[in-house]
Amino acid sequence: MRTLFLSLLSGLATFALVSVASSVSSAQSPQVEKDIPYLGKDRQETGDLYLPAERKPGTKSPAVLIIHGGGWTGGSKRAGREQNIGKTLTEHGMVGFSIDYKLGERGNAMGAWPQNLHDCKTAVRWLRVNAEKYGIDPDRIGVIGGSAGGHLSSLIAVTQEKDGLDPKAPWGDVSTQVRCVVDLYGPIAVRGDQDGATAITKYLDKNDPPFLIMHGTKDTTVPVATSEKLSEAVKAAGIEQELVIIEGAPHTFHLQPKQQDLRPTVMAFFKKHLLK
Repeated sequence: MRTLFLSLLSGLATFALVSVASSVSSAQSPQVEKDIPYLGKDRQETGDLYLPAERKPGTKSPAVLIIHGGGWTGGSKRAGREQNIGKTLTEHGMVGFSIDYKLGERGNAMGAWPQNLHDCKTAVRWLRVNAEKYGIDPDRIGVIGGSAGGHLSSLIAVTQEKDGLDPKAPWGDVSTQVRCVVDLYGPIAVRGDQDGATAITKYLDKNDPPFLIMHGTKDTTVPVATSEKLSEAVKAAGIEQELVIIEGAPHTFHLQPKQQDLRPTVMAFFKKHLLK
């Protein structure tokens, strides 16, 4: 009898643990609406929208645009880094929008310019236009990207209508401005850009939003000195900025590299600038 009782008790305990684990897992799993045609039905590039699993009715959440890397010629909205970022955002009550955008051909990254930036800016507009539908606060939008995506994220932050880089359509009367930017090991400009049109430093202005710049010391694709140079330029322009150097981290890390958990720093940055 005692053996049977212990067996039943063990079984109930196991069931309880599984139930709790399932409940926690479910609570942490974001709702993902995939392949949204944010550029219109005539374009093949789409976006994935990450929504917090549980929100009170009427909640207006901050949103963060997620821009993938790939040297302007490759990459995907659904790569591991982008999914990691999207999930992390939802765990902190934020909406993430990970997009594909116009790519150039290998050996001709500039062939995508400026349509790639126009696509990213259109994604910001899409978030504002669809704010009511998805419970987004249109006044609290940030952007994050890695590598080439970090470069495009920075360009969104520093270019304005006066620079001639805002797309005329769709929704030409809707703002493309963001409240803050996280640049993960992005270049300052694109190789092959003869006119310097893609150089972030060309557009810096004291009214630009705050920067969080992150880079690893073992990056052999984009030297860490690139982010150090950008940090100095942003600071010199009078823009709020923070540079985080991750010792031993290579290129293309997400928010949880083995060297350091970056989620607390990145989420604190977004909360500071998107929740106030």
